[in-house]
Amino acid sequence: MQTYLVGGAVRDELLGLGVKDRDWVVVGATPEQMLAQGFTQVGSDFPVFLHPKTREEHALARTERKQGHGYHGFTVHSAPDVTLEEDLLRRDLTINAMARSEQGELTDPFHGRKDLEARELRHVSEAFKEDPLRILRTARFAARFQPLGFSVCTETMALMRTMVAEGEVEHLVPERVWQEIQRALQEKAPSTFFQVLQDCGALGVLIPELAPETHFRSAIDALHCVHSSNGSTAERFAALLCTLDEPACMARAKAMKAPNDCQQLARLLVAFIPVIRQLDPVQPDAGTLLELLEKADLWRRPERFSQLIAVLGCALERADREQLGPLKKAADAASDVDPKALMKQGFSGKELGGAIRSERLARIAQAISDSTF
Repeated sequence: MQTYLVGGAVRDELLGLGVKDRDWVVVGATPEQMLAQGFTQVGSDFPVFLHPKTREEHALARTERKQGHGYHGFTVHSAPDVTLEEDLLRRDLTINAMARSEQGELTDPFHGRKDLEARELRHVSEAFKEDPLRILRTARFAARFQPLGFSVCTETMALMRTMVAEGEVEHLVPERVWQEIQRALQEKAPSTFFQVLQDCGALGVLIPELAPETHFRSAIDALHCVHSSNGSTAERFAALLCTLDEPACMARAKAMKAPNDCQQLARLLVAFIPVIRQLDPVQPDAGTLLELLEKADLWRRPERFSQLIAVLGCALERADREQLGPLKKAADAASDVDPKALMKQGFSGKELGGAIRSERLARIAQAISDSTF
């Protein structure tokens, strides 16, 4: 029974990066032996155990065989006679297929260290094509390590294109795709993730609305801008869909199983863009500005409105960004209205709602008439 540190922990250690999570592979053991040593079993598809003290995951060495389509189309074999090299062979990329023994000895049967030095993302074996999720994982690693100079090697990119052409990507379930996209949006170079998907053809399957070059370039530029401002996941997602109209945006966001906050911000963004583009740059209409603020639910959701303004600043063309000045001015003016003061004047019920709206409209009109945009 031998225990090895594997995967990302070994990779990041060799890159000189901080190691956050450590995963272990145990060779030559049975589930009964692991339980006898105090480990707790947590894996249902294959034997994974939590260490009794560190709570780190220890998986028994295993092999996998393709049995169907998609992420779950595998049968797993785990037994004491499965070797470390056989376990590493089933992994996606060579840089993730290294192990270090408890004595510190590195096992690197697929030359992952060489690929680290060459800054290349390379598949371990032809078994890579059996799992289409690996296309997204490879793209995500490209997004993570792009600042270090990493890119997908020619052979792996060719294999990914073949997988797309053979229809493998179509078998991915939306929930798994969203998990990868959500993580990719917060990587160090998120636009690289979508560039890799575009280059291999997977983007046209997963988010076909972005595949046309003009849409893709605008979306990537907006995403890069939001990323540079350290925007939230919802802001990054909205930027990604900024070129779509409202019905297409909502259909795609729902199909991707994006969380509600991401869907709502994306919907507001694409609804605002055409209206803002049509605002009179000299004397914008106060009623239109108030309608936008109401649509954004500014007074109940001020934080989301701030997010919306931030993404609009990235998604709008430079000439149209000037129109955000009147919108922000209107928001400040309308937010100064005090409903309690109007209640003291005797307004209540529907009349109070009408009085609040009239006062907000008057203050917006006054604010934009006093300003030069």
